[in-house]
Amino acid sequence: MTDHLAPFADLPEVAFAAGDVVVREGGTEGALWVLVSGALQVRKGAVVVNAVTRPGALIGEISALLGRPYGATVEATEPSVMRCAANGPALLASNPAIARLVAVGLAERLDFVTSYLADLKQQYGDAPGLTMVSDVLNRLALRQTAPARPGSARDPQPDY
Repeated sequence: MTDHLAPFADLPEVAFAAGDVVVREGGTEGALWVLVSGALQVRKGAVVVNAVTRPGALIGEISALLGRPYGATVEATEPSVMRCAANGPALLASNPAIARLVAVGLAERLDFVTSYLADLKQQYGDAPGLTMVSDVLNRLALRQTAPARPGSARDPQPDY
């Protein structure tokens, strides 16, 4: 635990009660948060997409890297303590060790999602009604365009 928190030792700590919002989807505050203790849930719209309990876990890193509003709402599910860098982009630009931690964390998540999507394709790619899984995965694999914009780029009136 100490190793993951050491690079953030100089940041101020903020306490959150269960139910308190750390960041709100669409917010543009630009802060980068580091979990010291407690538990958080991540929601995209009304859908819970992740639970965060590992000390040293970062919140707001994608927003800080891409210069975009927060892509999800994060709230405490139990009393939690976090460290806060009010200017996340500046922290990442000024500290290569922290930037590397962010890169490693994002690479781990990408690796997990890629493996999961490949498994979905293998299991369900040819199933009746689910062939769109294979189509979506192929489009993701071949993506060579400008960075994605926030939100869904799916066809609002798909053929399926």
